[in-house]
Amino acid sequence: MLLSITDLTKVYRGGVSANDGVSLSVEEGQVFGLLGHNGAGKTTLVNQVIGLLAPTGGSIQIDGRDAVADPAYARRACSIQPQAQVPLNGLTPRQAVELVGQLRGGSPARVRERTARFVEALDIGEWLDRGGEKLSAGVKRLTSFCMAAVTPGRVVILDEPTNDVDPVRRRLLWGQVRVLADEGAAVLLVTHNVLEAERAVDRLAILDHGRVIAEGTPAELKAGIAEDLRLELVLEPGAELVSFPPFVHRTVPRGSRVIASIGPDDAGAAVLWASQLRRDGRIEEFGLVPATLEDVYVQLVGKADVREATDGHAA
Repeated sequence: MLLSITDLTKVYRGGVSANDGVSLSVEEGQVFGLLGHNGAGKTTLVNQVIGLLAPTGGSIQIDGRDAVADPAYARRACSIQPQAQVPLNGLTPRQAVELVGQLRGGSPARVRERTARFVEALDIGEWLDRGGEKLSAGVKRLTSFCMAAVTPGRVVILDEPTNDVDPVRRRLLWGQVRVLADEGAAVLLVTHNVLEAERAVDRLAILDHGRVIAEGTPAELKAGIAEDLRLELVLEPGAELVSFPPFVHRTVPRGSRVIASIGPDDAGAAVLWASQLRRDGRIEEFGLVPATLEDVYVQLVGKADVREATDGHAA
């Protein structure tokens, strides 16, 4: 196992627990997703893996070596695309990527070759020699990915890699994430974008309040709701849905959207109901598809919140 985390705990001053007994492992050639909302403990976990934070308890092994005892090794063994934008003022994307690649031990020729490959694959050639202060947030984000990937570590950590990236290049980026794994890296993908993660990862763990509440392949995690269907309603501006038919199991508001869960036997009734809402001018459009990993995530995180509230009440 290339990256192995066992019973990892991080308690900050004042007793705040950011990670609470986290255990997970990532194999060579695998894209492993770490999903969770803001504040779930994802960034704290990453900072411990790369040796910037010392854990309160537990262990981290990278390629069989103790990364907690040797944080300098952890930093050499990992390359990371941080969540925050990398400052590029005074540098072009070419200069930034090649500089980092050589600092990480890549030969000039190899770094130039890989830089050119990523630039072409991500379609960012027109900005390659433009000053960093003139770049859009999306191009900066793609440049940051290239900086992490040009001379990759044994473990490559990508923290929200598609933030600010346009839809077309998001797809290109996910393709290059797969390439990194196929070349032998263990890729740890940190994200709250559940729908995109479903298409990109081999396995994943859902983190909530510092704990792993579920782990498996996307198919394994969806197995519990495999029979459910997802009805997505896009509301007209100013419209509000306050009541739902009995066949709707649960609803989740998402801004101007409402996600409803229904059983397969109620698909026809759901289409008729949604069609009537559209004729009445209450929704713009609707769609009916199989349940997704986002539905699993919402269900699991909601149950975790309920358990925490119950445990707190009992205490």
